[in-house]
Amino acid sequence: MAAPCPLPATQELSTLHAKLQGLLRFLREALAISNAHTVDFYTESLWEQLVDLPPETVLAVLRSSAAETEARPSEARPLVEGEREAGENVKPDEFMNLKKSHEVQAMSEVISSVAEYCGIKQVIDLGSGKGYLSSFLSLKYGLKVYGIDSSNTNTHGAEERNRKLKKHWKVYHTRSKLDVNGLVLKMAKERKVQDGINCKADIEGDCDSSPANQEEKCTSDFLPDFSGSVISNIRKQMENLHVHSHQEDNLCFGNAFSLIDLLPINAIEPTSSCRIPKRKMSEANKERRKTTSKSNESNIYSPLTSFITADSDLNDIIKDLENCLMVGLHTCGDLAPNTLRIFTSKSEIKGVCSVGCCYHLLSEEFENPPKECTQQKWGFPMSCYLKEERWCCGRNARMSACLALERVAVGRGLPTESLFYRAVLQDIIKDCYGITKCDQHVGKIYSKSSSFLDYVRKSLKKLGLDESKLPEKIIMDYYEKYKPRMNELEAFNMLKVVLAPCIETLILLDRLCYLKEQEDIAWSALVKLFDPVKSPRCYAVIALKKQQ
Repeated sequence: MAAPCPLPATQELSTLHAKLQGLLRFLREALAISNAHTVDFYTESLWEQLVDLPPETVLAVLRSSAAETEARPSEARPLVEGEREAGENVKPDEFMNLKKSHEVQAMSEVISSVAEYCGIKQVIDLGSGKGYLSSFLSLKYGLKVYGIDSSNTNTHGAEERNRKLKKHWKVYHTRSKLDVNGLVLKMAKERKVQDGINCKADIEGDCDSSPANQEEKCTSDFLPDFSGSVISNIRKQMENLHVHSHQEDNLCFGNAFSLIDLLPINAIEPTSSCRIPKRKMSEANKERRKTTSKSNESNIYSPLTSFITADSDLNDIIKDLENCLMVGLHTCGDLAPNTLRIFTSKSEIKGVCSVGCCYHLLSEEFENPPKECTQQKWGFPMSCYLKEERWCCGRNARMSACLALERVAVGRGLPTESLFYRAVLQDIIKDCYGITKCDQHVGKIYSKSSSFLDYVRKSLKKLGLDESKLPEKIIMDYYEKYKPRMNELEAFNMLKVVLAPCIETLILLDRLCYLKEQEDIAWSALVKLFDPVKSPRCYAVIALKKQQ
């Protein structure tokens, strides 16, 4: 099938190696900060060990950057048809929450464009979870989707959810003929619990280790007022790597639907504040939409249960495997690199679109001390370049890579006081109980505590330590001892935040270099799919194989 237009240019492997070299040079000096654990901040005197500046200076620099940014006029970007002005009403209380709706809408648009470019109708969605992306791809675009998840519960839930969606999809098409501006699919009653934000990355280390709990907390504790140029400077590395934005060029995969034609499953009401007229829909897309509207009765989305590894044989899972795309929306830990390995090893898979998450759950080949693991295919590093460097990030650094710089910049981030409580508690445990390393987590006790004293009592009880041996005065003496140094912890955490994109960039570049090392890859790039405030893990690795 002839390509509708040329693919965007991407940088050569040698250029990416040069970028990696510069990044490694910087991280060799800064990685110790990212690898430090906030729990040990006072017990190991981390500020004195790792930072050669007073905390006031660090915080002043961040605040100064914010002031400079606010003084500059911002450049307005014209809205693409269907985009919403800030402050417009949106309705998250439908089938999906606003975050998931944003992700599914953006990613499905790109996947559909890639599928059309490659002339493909089959899609394999790895780590499909509740089936939101799979359902939308099948119902909206008429693609035949296999959603594979390791959880049987998720598979059964996805089947039931898809059955209900089909019924509502009929209503969608019927009502769209009458009044496209009034489309609202009411699913709130069927949805008992709104999805939480995935992948909580609580740097105090007390969060649950499950993937569903590993993204940044949205606590409104005091934060330094900074944004703008700090983010701009950190993200400059990404921009220099020729990262594409699908909103800017749509990857040049032919003509795109306007966003108004890409209503998410929660059917957010369309806006009339369009600035750029939508382009003419391609004949292929017109035909696909006709086909889709007639295919409501057919079951073109099949949820399957299977644990996927790099060595999984898809023919054992999917009996009618044909030329297809492999996709994954926030695939956890090693599933993201394994997705790329399966893509490169299976001839039927012609393209891949992978957005990873949960970097702290990646297996590392050169982690020191090495994990007791006999596996041969590690989550990191993947590229020959970093393997030759024997590069290791470390779990704490990978955990800090999950921090969201853009969210912190708008005041949605680090819970400074709870981190302070936990660090002081660790010093109490060390001095009063002789425990230098505590592997147990105290969990979310901070939110249930009325004071520092209450927090310490409840935490000690949960850890199985006799809290009655500590009088109130001793506990409060520790609080008073460290309270004047709380700004050290605050500044240290902000340094971890601004370093987070550097660690994430390293992981993503490693995956991109791995793809560029393969001989049969025609095109590969990092593409910014999502708004990083709404969805911090916003970069997709997209690649296409050479046409035979």
